[in-house]
Amino acid sequence: HPGTTRAMHNLSSSNTGDFTLLGIPGLEQYHVWISIPFCFVYLVATVGNGILLYLIAVERSLHAPMFFFLSMLAMTDLILSTTCVPKTLTIFWRGPQKIGFPGCLTQLFFLHYSFVLDSAILLAMAFDRYVAICSPLRYTTILTPKTIIKIAVGISFRSFCIILPVVFLLTRLPFCRTRIIPHTYCEHIGVARLACADISINIWYGFCVPIMTVISDVILIAVSYTLILCAVFRLPSRDARQKVLGTCGSHVCVILMFYTPAFFSILAHRFGHNISLTFHIMFANLYVVIPPALNPVVYGVKTKQIRDKVILLFSAKRSE
Repeated sequence: HPGTTRAMHNLSSSNTGDFTLLGIPGLEQYHVWISIPFCFVYLVATVGNGILLYLIAVERSLHAPMFFFLSMLAMTDLILSTTCVPKTLTIFWRGPQKIGFPGCLTQLFFLHYSFVLDSAILLAMAFDRYVAICSPLRYTTILTPKTIIKIAVGISFRSFCIILPVVFLLTRLPFCRTRIIPHTYCEHIGVARLACADISINIWYGFCVPIMTVISDVILIAVSYTLILCAVFRLPSRDARQKVLGTCGSHVCVILMFYTPAFFSILAHRFGHNISLTFHIMFANLYVVIPPALNPVVYGVKTKQIRDKVILLFSAKRSE
């Protein structure tokens, strides 16, 4: 029957066309100006995380569990920002850009994957601090290289299993109306909303599963830090207390920088119906560059071992 054949053809061809990314709606005339700080922050993120990875790789004194997790965080931050920023800068400089359906799926997979993985790494780091402070004598026997590899593989696989269904949920959708995305990059619900089909399962899965995962991470991080604080206040001297809290300071800063905007963004999407689209998109753009740029700075300033090595690295360069 010709009607059925046409309908089937429309359905199969609906996933082959390109999408168009518009940029930040309402701020098109300021795109070039916005790109300047945006590009600068992205360079800071790339260089900062690059230096961090280099130092952790070459310095034997930084071959400890805490720094291994920190190098994972730096790598994930690089994935997060590099997945979105180059395409975004192209939009800012050259106007709306086309992106194929496979390209769009790849971008949103790595975006959501690195977000969920970042959360899991912060939990692994909290566990590391908990063991270091609450069971210092058993630290090396608990966090052996084998255990650390198991944790790393486990959290990477967990993130993969959580985000992979998102890709399949999108591939089953027909896109027969518009293919224009009022955003600078592809993200799950933004793309799903363009479909001419029921997307309730996308909304349910896209909202509930990552949220449940991130909330469970936050609860476990809170439990770790409650136990750490109990242990810290049992220490006899004030100096010892300050020293222990100092080692956790950078981690707490990074946790707050990651989760505060994440929860704000998620809740604003769900309940902030009178918040303008321009604000949502602007905030989503800042989110993929600012934490990756600040994390290496926070660790560089607050962690003595890293601070000393960075100073050494640059003074050696200067004296050559």
